[in-house]
Amino acid sequence: MNYKKAIYAGTFDPFTKGHHAVVDKAINIFESLTILVAQPPTKTPLISVKDRVQMLKKIFKNEPKIIISQWDGLIVDFAKKNKIGTIIRGLRPTGDFENEYQMSVMNNKLFPEVQTIFFMTEPGVNYISSSLVREIIGHGGNVNDFLPSEVITFLKKIKRSK
Repeated sequence: MNYKKAIYAGTFDPFTKGHHAVVDKAINIFESLTILVAQPPTKTPLISVKDRVQMLKKIFKNEPKIIISQWDGLIVDFAKKNKIGTIIRGLRPTGDFENEYQMSVMNNKLFPEVQTIFFMTEPGVNYISSSLVREIIGHGGNVNDFLPSEVITFLKKIKRSK
């Protein structure tokens, strides 16, 4: 198992400045970081998986240590298949710990070789969540302070095409 390779998985619908801050921390520690775009069966996305993958590839086009991929199964199955030993998770001071801790214990039970590392989010972005951003978008609000410019550009394009 390679613990110098990590996975950062999520729906990233949309990918926020908070997500980006976690990636920035992780990429300074690991040899490679796979950003794994998921589509849980219980969520209806604002942005298709294909488009989220393309946006992330655009955002990180100049970062050779980052791999963008998608997966419909369990993160631990992706980790096993790709011999990745570390899962990255971001923690906000909004009650994330209990859920993230439970998920890390479950992942470790399913695949004991995998380790989860938590990164605390920065005060400037720790209040941002994709769910809240989607709600603001749904009400026609301005989300420019919460999203990378590439995501804002994409959202403007899909808004014009509707």
